[in-house]
Order: sequence, then C-alpha cells, then structure tokens
Amino acid sequence: MPRWIQFGERVEGYDIPVLNEREIRAAAGILFLMMFITINIAAGQLNFTPIKYAVCLFLVDICVRVFVNPRFSPFLILGRLIVRKQTPEYVGAAQKRFAWIIGVVLAATMFVLMVAMNTYSPVTGIICFVCLIFLFFETAFGICLGCKVYGLVYRKKARYCPGEVCEANARQPISKTSLGQILIVIGFLVLALGGGKLFHQTLSQKPQALFGQELIPPGAPEN
Repeated sequence: MPRWIQFGERVEGYDIPVLNEREIRAAAGILFLMMFITINIAAGQLNFTPIKYAVCLFLVDICVRVFVNPRFSPFLILGRLIVRKQTPEYVGAAQKRFAWIIGVVLAATMFVLMVAMNTYSPVTGIICFVCLIFLFFETAFGICLGCKVYGLVYRKKARYCPGEVCEANARQPISKTSLGQILIVIGFLVLALGGGKLFHQTLSQKPQALFGQELIPPGAPEN
C-alpha cells in the first residue's frame, strides 16, 4: 500500500494515530452550512439542483477521508486553513474513522436516491436531518455522535477524545452546573413559552415596509 494512503497522523507523545479536532470541527461547520442552505432551497423552492451538487461534494470528500487519507480531504484542508493559528487539539483517529464510515453510508444512500435515481422521499428527508444533527453537534458542541456509537459497537473506550472526556474522571469546577443554574434555565423556558402565548397576536402581525416597498413572496404575482 502506498505510504500516502493512511488514516491519522503520528504525533510525538501519542501512541496511536491522531487527528486535529479543531480542523475537523471547522470542516463540519462548512459542511453544515452547505447542507443547511441547499436543504432549505430544496424544501422552500422545490429546487433540488443545489442539494444534488452538495451531496456529490459531501460523498467525494468523506470517501477521500476514509479510503485515502484525511490530509487530502478538501473540506478538512479548508478547515486547517481557517484554524491554522490555533493550537491543535488531538483526538484518536480510530473513532473518527468509524464516525466517517457512517457518513459514507448516509452520503452514498443520498447519492443513489437523489442523484442516480433522481427521487425524493421521506427517506431522503430523514437522512438529511440526521446528517445535519451529526454536523451540528460536531461543530457547535465538539461532540462526535458517531464516536459515541464506536464505543458501543467495539465495546471499548475511545482514546484521546475532545475535551478529554474519555480520560477525565471528574468534571472541573467551572464545568459543573448548580441547582440554581438549572432553575434559571427552567424559568427562562417558562418565560419564553408564556411570553410567546401572551404576545402571539402582536408578534404574528405582518411587518410594515420601513421604506415603503412591500416584500413579494416567491411565485406571487406582482401588482
């Protein structure tokens, strides 16, 4: 096998191949934005051309990561450029590969259904939603949902997880949540729900054009 086909990097101080979590999160954010925009275009305008392009790009990128080398993934390269001035945060490569294999399955299914067969259905909608959830958790919270499944499938603990959640036995004091903070969140939710119900009629009124030009919904006839 050629030397450039590998998964993960060898870094001093780590006895297993690792990847840079910061560039992975950046790449996930780019992918999330691309998929979110194209899904909204498909759902709102029934224009499926952008999402077909997005699915193709997603599939090619994730296949390069899994079957060739993450170093050659276009989106990971963009992520590396974006976070190049940040100190790397190393994570175990094994659990990331497992998570990305799940991504390959989802992207390949989308490619067959939407691009090859040129169809759409609740199945494609559910897969899109699952992809968005995976990408959002990765980029917003640094939580790799596929990596969680890795531990369940292989019955062993992943190593070198983001935030040292695999190794830490107890949370740091700054990460602990008090009862008072929980009550604040509950109170905020009650206030939001109650305020939404109380002011629904006011908030649901159609806004007036500030500069005198009305917005025209897509497809609506112009006067």
